[in-house]
Amino acid sequence: MGQVIVIAGPTCSGKTNLAIRVAERINSEIISADSRQVYKYLNIGTAKPSKAELKKVKHHLIDHTSPDGIFNAGMFVDEAERIISRLHLENKIPVVAGGTGLYIKSLIDGIINSVDTNMELRDELLRKRKQFGNEFLYNELKRVDPKSADSMLPQNWKRVIRALEVFYISGKPIWWHFDEQIKNSDNYFFQFGIDWDRTILYERIEKRVDIMIENGLVYEVTELINKGYSKQINSLNTVGYKEIISYLENEISLMRAVELIKRNTRRYAKRQITWFKADNRIDWINVKSEADILEASNFIIKKVLNERKN
Repeated sequence: MGQVIVIAGPTCSGKTNLAIRVAERINSEIISADSRQVYKYLNIGTAKPSKAELKKVKHHLIDHTSPDGIFNAGMFVDEAERIISRLHLENKIPVVAGGTGLYIKSLIDGIINSVDTNMELRDELLRKRKQFGNEFLYNELKRVDPKSADSMLPQNWKRVIRALEVFYISGKPIWWHFDEQIKNSDNYFFQFGIDWDRTILYERIEKRVDIMIENGLVYEVTELINKGYSKQINSLNTVGYKEIISYLENEISLMRAVELIKRNTRRYAKRQITWFKADNRIDWINVKSEADILEASNFIIKKVLNERKN
């Protein structure tokens, strides 16, 4: 059974720093579980690892696709499993690090067991049902997954919604998942979470946002728009980017944009904490400063290597 280290936690908690320390010491590689760092050109606003950090340890699934490209949990699982298998053949312990809970849960438990927790998509499908009716959703399913649609009726709207959820999250029809029985049972996942006092975490978030602005976030967003990318694409519907777009369109001041980025990032971090805290398999490591990250890496390596001996 192959071992995999998972380092999770909210935004600005130090996951990149910790993952690099761990991967360096065990001579391994990092798989990014971040649904925004996967996009090219989104550097400052996604707090991507620096060039120096990327040189220290090989990273995967960073700058993986264009800003208008499609990337979802199913594609993440496919790519991550391929990399994990290769690293295991090299007798290395892969390090998965990121804050996109759906990606991590899908990798560990399988897409089919992760779908119900994607509430944003569920709410959108329920809104469509309320506005347009069961037949509308059923026709949408017929378009993307005719085989599943043939096995149900429009009035079975809960089954229709579930089939649509699975398809839009994974890019594959629900029957495919049942046939494949996707579950990473061949691997053992050591899950660790970085746990900060909420007040300190929020202070870190506010400081990071100020640094992002100083480092040129406004210019980065301007360049993305100048390259021809629509403000409507999924990658730009992201905290940090959507607020700066509002500023560039003279809807709000820069000061207000910065306030909103800080507020929305705090809210996002709170949702991430709620998600990860619901998983009792995560071993939480309390940190009070950056210096504690070193001790956290010692704890992770010791625990994993001791388990390997046993």
